[in-house]
Amino acid sequence: MIRKTVHYSGRVQGVGFRYSTCQIAVGHDVTGYVKNLPDGRVELVVEGLSKDVTRFLTTVAAELSLHIRGAEAAESPGTGEFSGFDVRF
Repeated sequence: MIRKTVHYSGRVQGVGFRYSTCQIAVGHDVTGYVKNLPDGRVELVVEGLSKDVTRFLTTVAAELSLHIRGAEAAESPGTGEFSGFDVRF
């Protein structure tokens, strides 16, 4: 299991980015959260098997590409702390 933390920049707040990300997660075997950051970026933390995380992030990038100008990702070992995928405030 891996964890990826991705910080998306661009027009990612106020456009349904978090809601859309949660809808995408329903179709993937991943857990984690998505939340707005005070600096205008969105933070996405996702855990799962490497192939599932990659597939999920590829889908997020494809479906929300009009809003994303940049993405910074970091990988670490999964912790198993999440029971689902949701929006955090």
